[in-house]
Amino acid sequence: MRGFVLAMAMMVSGLAAQAQEQLAPNPDIEATIQSQFEAFLADDIDTAWQFASPNIQRLFQTPENFGRMVEEGYPMVWRPGQIDYLDLQTLGGLIVQRVQVIDRQGRAHILGYQMVETETGWQINGVRILRAPAIGA
Repeated sequence: MRGFVLAMAMMVSGLAAQAQEQLAPNPDIEATIQSQFEAFLADDIDTAWQFASPNIQRLFQTPENFGRMVEEGYPMVWRPGQIDYLDLQTLGGLIVQRVQVIDRQGRAHILGYQMVETETGWQINGVRILRAPAIGA
C-alpha cells in the first residue's frame, strides 16, 4: 500500500514540471470530493469507496483496505477540520483539484486530488499531499 502512495506521489510530482493550465471551478468535482470527506466523517467507508475511481478500487480491492489506507496515510482526509477548495488545473493532461484542509490540530495541508470523469460522473483517481505554503513574517 505504501508503495502505491509513493508511486502516485512520484507520478504527480513529475507532472508538476509539465505544463499547467488553470481551469474554471467545477462544482461537480468539488461535490465529489466533499461527499467523500463527509462519508469518512460518518465512518461510511462503503460510500467513500464509491467516489474512488475504478483504478483505485482495483488497487485496493475492498472498501476496508481503502479505508485503512486513508485513515493511516491521510489522517487530515479521514478527519478533516476546515476544507477550502483552491484552484482546478491540468497538469500534464491530468485534472487536479487543489484543496486546503486544516486538520483538527490546526495544521494546514494542501492536497492535490487527481480527478477522472467516468460514465457515473467525476471520481477521485489519487490524492497527493502537496507542500503547504509557509506562514510567517
